[in-house]
Amino acid sequence: MKKTLYLKFLLAYLIFGVFGFIIVTIFVPSMTDQTLTKDKANTLYSEATLIANTYASGLYSSSASLETVKLQIDALSVYMNSEIRIVNPSGRIVLDSNKPINISDPIYIEGFDPTVISGSFYIVDNFFNSFDHDVLTVIAPITTDYLLKGYVTIHAPISDIQNTTNTILNICYITLAILFVLSFIILIFFTQLVYRPLKRITFGAEQYAQGNYHYEISLDSNDEMGYLAASLNYMAGTIAGQEDDQKKFVANVSHDFRSPLTSIRGFLEAMLDGTIPLEMHDKYLNTVLNETDRLTKLTNSLLTLNNLNTSGVILDLSNFDINQVIRDTAASFEGSCRSKGISIALSLTGEEMIVRADCERIKQVLYNLIDNAIKFSHHDSTIKIETTLRKNKLFVSVKDSGVGIPKDDIKLIWNRFYKSDSSRGKDKRGTGLGLSIVKEIINAHNENINVVSTEGEGSEFIFSLAIVEEDE
Repeated sequence: MKKTLYLKFLLAYLIFGVFGFIIVTIFVPSMTDQTLTKDKANTLYSEATLIANTYASGLYSSSASLETVKLQIDALSVYMNSEIRIVNPSGRIVLDSNKPINISDPIYIEGFDPTVISGSFYIVDNFFNSFDHDVLTVIAPITTDYLLKGYVTIHAPISDIQNTTNTILNICYITLAILFVLSFIILIFFTQLVYRPLKRITFGAEQYAQGNYHYEISLDSNDEMGYLAASLNYMAGTIAGQEDDQKKFVANVSHDFRSPLTSIRGFLEAMLDGTIPLEMHDKYLNTVLNETDRLTKLTNSLLTLNNLNTSGVILDLSNFDINQVIRDTAASFEGSCRSKGISIALSLTGEEMIVRADCERIKQVLYNLIDNAIKFSHHDSTIKIETTLRKNKLFVSVKDSGVGIPKDDIKLIWNRFYKSDSSRGKDKRGTGLGLSIVKEIINAHNENINVVSTEGEGSEFIFSLAIVEEDE
């Protein structure tokens, strides 16, 4: 497109100029000449008819003298810039506005035939060789008492019409030149406002097609071109971010798989070559078992995220008591809490609170949030789980008084495999996928989850659920 689009517009511009010149040169002169000739003939014929019915008929009815009629046609001849004649049917010129009255030496028009204009009311020629150049001629009959007495002929020089035609043609040429200049200005504006921005956008698209997503299309414009460039830049930035995330994802998965596999391989080789004595095999087999549990947990978490991210995932929505789900989930952590001296305090709205959601998924959300709270809470502390009803939404809060999350890390905790520097020492077996799973599940329910945290004081995760009205 970038190699031909501008040439097409330039070619169209040249074609416009050439065809405009051809049309003006070929069609305008002939059309103008025909129109002016016909209009002039109409005017002359009207005058000829008027003269034939007044002055000329008076001449033949003896009500007007030759001198009187001669004066009249002379005046009209000057006014119309034409030669006026009164001609007998035999072709003898009775009066001629361009010649004095001459009765003794009459002049005849050889071969005079008034029917030469049959089918029209005017002709353009030398009028039976009576002129040495072409003239526009109209003929009107003179009748008296219903008898044909003669003819009034008016002859206008065709050069006048040609001069007018040339004047109009010059105006057309000037107009065409102005239009050509204006169209050239439009072409310049098109080049600056459309073609060059489009060329930049095309080049940017080529860069993106080659994988250079960090290229930015520089286009300072607020129109559709600017919007398109901004959209492409945003798209490229998003793809670049996703590409970076994918690289980090692969690196994190590789690291999290490699570490336990390395440990398992090392312990097994040590047991096989006798480095680890037989009486200690049980201890290290338990360590290997723990590492395989870690791999299983990581694999299951990845499968869960994949399922949640697949378009068209259908949640198994049902009405259930969220209070009972919270109680049951909290009870499942009794062993973990006892080892750290942690207590879980429940503050639930009502004895029963019916919500509509995927019960198993919500259990998974609660499990991950409580598990994180226990991991990062201090010994002999309390985790608070609270529900609050606001309009048609139920807000569930899981709050601990542990290490908290650094301010700069809060926006990153939902990323896959993310672990803050302060949490790495406390989360030996975590996969860094728990909060990503929580986020995906809540988003799948079209609900929201937020976090409020202060480093060194603890964190609070709050998510919403849709409640079921009593009349439903």
